[in-house]
Amino acid sequence: MFSFSKRNYTAQQKNADTIQYADEKHFKNVIQLTNGGDNAEAYWSYDGKYVIFQRRNPNEGLDCDQLFIGKVPLSPNEKFTYKKISHGGRVTCGYFLPDGKHIIYASTILNGKDCPPVPDRSKYGNKYIWPIYESYDIFLADTSGKIIKQLTTTKGYDAEGTLSPDGSKMIFTSMRDGDLDLYVMNMKTYQVKRITHELGYDGGAWFSPDGKKIVWRASRPKTKEEIDEYKTLLKDNLVAPTHMEVFVANADGSDAHQITFLEQANWAPNFTPDGKHIIFCSNHEYKYGFPFNMYLTDINGKGLEKISRDKGFDAFPMFSPDGKRFMFSSNRNNGGGHDTNLFVADWVE
Repeated sequence: MFSFSKRNYTAQQKNADTIQYADEKHFKNVIQLTNGGDNAEAYWSYDGKYVIFQRRNPNEGLDCDQLFIGKVPLSPNEKFTYKKISHGGRVTCGYFLPDGKHIIYASTILNGKDCPPVPDRSKYGNKYIWPIYESYDIFLADTSGKIIKQLTTTKGYDAEGTLSPDGSKMIFTSMRDGDLDLYVMNMKTYQVKRITHELGYDGGAWFSPDGKKIVWRASRPKTKEEIDEYKTLLKDNLVAPTHMEVFVANADGSDAHQITFLEQANWAPNFTPDGKHIIFCSNHEYKYGFPFNMYLTDINGKGLEKISRDKGFDAFPMFSPDGKRFMFSSNRNNGGGHDTNLFVADWVE
């Protein structure tokens, strides 16, 4: 659930000042929730009333991603108000527990309240790279951000956590065994089981609505050159996420298989409410790596349908628990700049 840098992957848009494009037939009653900065990874509470998201805006003193909670408006006349609940470090991947009173999130706070340094891309041929901060751990907290329990304690990156529909399991990405793999934690016993084993970055995983399957994005370096580059970057706690595909498996990791073969970056996948389709983000149509748009496919990767049309960045799709509303992040309606905002819409089949 790491976010692509919208600052690096944003196209200057001629048609930026709209909240809905003509061919976006699945969206109705679109509402823009935020205005300014980078707002992303917005995930619903189990009752569908609130959203937890990360926000970065240096103009507000937010030099790296911090976590916020807000009540989702039911109409354009209702203001979206939100409060900051993280308290330093860099924060990502907030997620509500079913009780609505607790959350999980990943943070670098144990390494100090300052934002961790951004990698110097010039050292790596100016490749687009993500930092995999080894100071990230996952915490259980209340909705004020007060930490109740540290859920991960092993050395290295632990982040990208989401919960099963009943809240009994957390799936997350960890470097604890030397590669970026998926793990499942029992939220009562806190026992952890590794469920992916192939070389490559496995991340951004979600459970299906019935809790029986998972979907995630993964890189699979194959050639010697690809493998060497992946391992070299990983030693420096970095990845180059420019070639990822969508995978599906049973919730225990069995029957894992790739469902997209589109090349470039296919990521941020999630299930539709019927559990039979996958929604994800991709730049596969575009030679230069942007725009990013959202696409639908069935669970076998068939019947690909483009559902968003922004000329810069549409990503992080998530359905409300009842399946009636749809949250996403986009560069649309930002005056042609680089801001990424949150939008919510009624979903039309």
